[in-house]
Amino acid sequence: MKTHVTAEQIHSYREAGWLHCPGFLDADEVAELKGAVLDAVAQMGGSKLAGGKREMKEGGGYYDKVFTQRINLWRINDTVKSYMLNPDLGRMASELEGVDGFRVWHDQTLIKEPFGNQTSLHLDNPYWSFSSPHATSIWIALEDATLENGCLWFLPGSHRLGRFEAVGIGADMNGIFDVYPEMAEIDPVAAPMKAGDCSFHNGLLAHGAGANMTRKRRIAMTCGYMPDGSTFNGQTNILPPDYLETLTEGDVLDDEHQNPLVYRRVAEVTT
Repeated sequence: MKTHVTAEQIHSYREAGWLHCPGFLDADEVAELKGAVLDAVAQMGGSKLAGGKREMKEGGGYYDKVFTQRINLWRINDTVKSYMLNPDLGRMASELEGVDGFRVWHDQTLIKEPFGNQTSLHLDNPYWSFSSPHATSIWIALEDATLENGCLWFLPGSHRLGRFEAVGIGADMNGIFDVYPEMAEIDPVAAPMKAGDCSFHNGLLAHGAGANMTRKRRIAMTCGYMPDGSTFNGQTNILPPDYLETLTEGDVLDDEHQNPLVYRRVAEVTT
């Protein structure tokens, strides 16, 4: 896992709101993580959320035909956990965002099935139970992601325009512009990736993906990270009912079982 980032990459990420990192995983790591992801997906059957007390089942609507989505694989597969909760990955994300540390919000595999629907433009953080301008996600290609099979597209710089208003992933690619009309002035950029490449994107960056116009799956593994110290904003998202009952808006989300710490920068001690 190549987790070193340069000053130029950090600058590019903060300006554009996203960063492509070629060769993040080598071929053996891709095979190991892909195998673990597919094992976990098979174990979950039709359930979307692993290891929690909240039921999320696969349905038959438009969204369920965008991708096969399975969340929190780290809870049921130690190999996935070793990648998604890797402290060096946490440090890498912290350097990109300029924060002291990150906790896992949730991981998810997003498998765009053959002829799967487009993923319309959206922002990530407005769905989540915390609000931060420094949330980030990693997106790892476990097979080549191409223009034909539904690679990611980003609206560079849109994280500076994003607010904490959610836009659903529906049939209209341009539905986001009803909420964020100013983003319609930004030219989208495609991000094809080879297997083993990854990208990071800020939680307020507009992004989407095209339809899979091939007869093969497009397999990706992703994880959203929450800055350490983030607080509950009142939204349920994937939080289990028994944990929700203990929370009041403004409470720090630092439960190690639900949102384990991935990385925290240790302050230098001077004498």
